Amino acid sequence: MDFLLVLLASVFFCFQNVIVRVLFNEYTVAGVVQTGGFVTATLPNSFLLMAMRMLLVVPLMSALAPALHPTVWADLGGLCRPQQRRYLMRSLLGGASMYIYLALLYIAIGLIPTGIALTLFFVFPVFTALLSWRFFGDVPTSFRWGMMGLALLGSGLTIPQNGLATSGLGVGLAIASGLAYGLYTVIAQKSFDHIHPVTFTWISFAVTLILSGISLLFWSAPETAIEWGPLWIGGLLSAIATSGGHLLYNSGIRQVGATSASIIGSTNPALTVVLAWLMIQETLSFVQLAGVALVTLSVALLSQERRSSPRVK
Repeated sequence: MDFLLVLLASVFFCFQNVIVRVLFNEYTVAGVVQTGGFVTATLPNSFLLMAMRMLLVVPLMSALAPALHPTVWADLGGLCRPQQRRYLMRSLLGGASMYIYLALLYIAIGLIPTGIALTLFFVFPVFTALLSWRFFGDVPTSFRWGMMGLALLGSGLTIPQNGLATSGLGVGLAIASGLAYGLYTVIAQKSFDHIHPVTFTWISFAVTLILSGISLLFWSAPETAIEWGPLWIGGLLSAIATSGGHLLYNSGIRQVGATSASIIGSTNPALTVVLAWLMIQETLSFVQLAGVALVTLSVALLSQERRSSPRVK
């Protein structure tokens, strides 16, 4: 039952990404309702969707945070003290990294199939390993190099062979999003020595909301008719999935430990492919499915090996 909590959290996270895909492209959802394609996959529209989503996520997380970590508001107040400022700055940097990876991932999901975008994004443990080597002196073992090579090979197999201009941009943005998330995980790892994960996550969401709102001032959405109703419905569903996913994932970590939770979480690319196929009939070729399976396996083994190794402070 404890493992099912983490698996369900992964389903929630995959669900929110399929929602983004539908907002950018028209599909027959569940083979019944024709909907979607409310905005085009552009950077300004990504900022818009991020801002709408975080405008709902932050209040939801604010309501859930005290139940997960009763002293969350006291922790936030403590970070404003002079002796805690460096930890606050580190948290803000983590929030900026979340903002970057979400913006890039949103556009990638709009340009290439959801399963491929998430598979490419989920090579982030490769970047995490390299960044940990650079900043923490955590030298990758031969096993890690091998798993990283397999992950990159699997990612290469998922790249679409048609529509190379659009696909190339989507592929590049998905990989860049993984790099930004790899930086986010490294910052989080260092921050968790002094800041509770719930407090760090709330700050990340709040910073993402502020930065996406500011971005709209410089890159405003095109002056075309926008169907706000469907966008807000999609934003609400995405916000519920985000908040619920974090709640379930945190509960799962508390029950089964971070190692097992990270291994289960590495099934996200495969789950996304299955969910996208069930909801919007998005299909992949045999070679692309093989790439998804290869990335999932290599990331799972890499996560297990990394988390079973001694941490470098």
